[in-house]
Amino acid sequence: MTRRTALALFCGLCCLLAGSSVPAEETDDYPHGSFEDDCSLCHAAESWKPVVISAEFDHGDHGFVLRGAHARTPCRSCHASLEFALAEASCVSCHSDVHRNELGTDCARCHTAHSFIDRASMTRAHVSTRFPLRGTHRSTDCEDCHALDSPGSLQWVNTPVDCQDCHLARYLATTDPAHVAAGFPRTCVSCHRPTGWTPASFNHNFLPAGAQCVECHLDDYQGTSNPDHGAAGFPQACELCHNTRTWVPATFDGLNHDGQFFPIYSGKHRGKWDVCSDCHVSPNNFAAFECIQCHEHDDPVDLQDEHDEVSGYQYNSQACFNCHPRGDS
Repeated sequence: MTRRTALALFCGLCCLLAGSSVPAEETDDYPHGSFEDDCSLCHAAESWKPVVISAEFDHGDHGFVLRGAHARTPCRSCHASLEFALAEASCVSCHSDVHRNELGTDCARCHTAHSFIDRASMTRAHVSTRFPLRGTHRSTDCEDCHALDSPGSLQWVNTPVDCQDCHLARYLATTDPAHVAAGFPRTCVSCHRPTGWTPASFNHNFLPAGAQCVECHLDDYQGTSNPDHGAAGFPQACELCHNTRTWVPATFDGLNHDGQFFPIYSGKHRGKWDVCSDCHVSPNNFAAFECIQCHEHDDPVDLQDEHDEVSGYQYNSQACFNCHPRGDS
C-alpha cells in the first residue's frame, strides 16, 4: 500500500468518524470527482464495501429528483462512472429516441417518469396536432397510425390524417353494402364516428342521381316476413313505405292503403293495429284478411241475430268487408 493510498484511507476514515465529506483536493484517490456529501450515506465505518445507500440520501439535492420508475432504476443504469457529475440529466442520454428527433428532445411532453407509456399525457399532447384523439382513437396503439414505411421516412411528423389513410382496406372489403360498387365516398366520417365504427349512419345525398333503394336493400326486401314483400307482390320501390332517416317503423300508406284498400291510417281503425299480421293472418296471401278476431265476434249465433235483417248474411271476414268497406258501422 502506498503512502498516498494509506493517507487517503486515513482521511476517509477520519471524515467518516467526524461526519463530514472528503474534499476532492485532499486525495487523488477519491473516485467521485466534484461530488461532495456525507460518506456515511453510502459507506460504513466497519467496511468500505459493499456500498449501501441510506434512505436519508436525497438525490434531488444534486439536481435530479428520482420519481416513478427512476426511483427503482439501478444507479449504474445512469452512472457508468463513479464520477457522478458525468451523468447527463437529459432523457435522450438514457432513452433511445424512437422518434428519430422528429419531436425534439423534450420527452416530458408525452412521457412521464411514472410510466414511459402514459396515454393521458400523449392524448393531451395530441390536442395540439392536426388530429386530436377522440373516441376509440384514444385507446389505439400509436404504431397503428405511426408505422415506419421505409428507412428515412417520417413516422410522426406529417402523418396523414384522412380516414382512408388507415381504413382503406376496410372500405374496399366491405360487402354490406359493397362500398366500392355503390360508389360510396372514402370520407368515412360521413357515416362512421370515432366513438364506434358500428352502427353507422348513412347520408343518402351522397348517392348518384337515379340510384335505386333495392340496389342496397334487396336482401332486406327478400328477407322480410311481416309482411312477406315478395309473396304480397310489393314493389321494390322501398321509398314508398320507408324513409332515409330510419328503416323501421315503415308506413304502408306509401302504397295508399287507405285509398286503394282499407283505411287503417284514418277513420276508426287508426291506431288499432300494430303490425300487418294483425289483420293479414296469411303471410303469403295479403288478399286474405281477418276482421272477426279483432272485433270480438266470437259467438256466431249472437252475431247472426244482430244481422237477421241482412239478406245473404255470412259469418266471415270477406262478408264483413263487403258491407263495411270503409270500416264504418
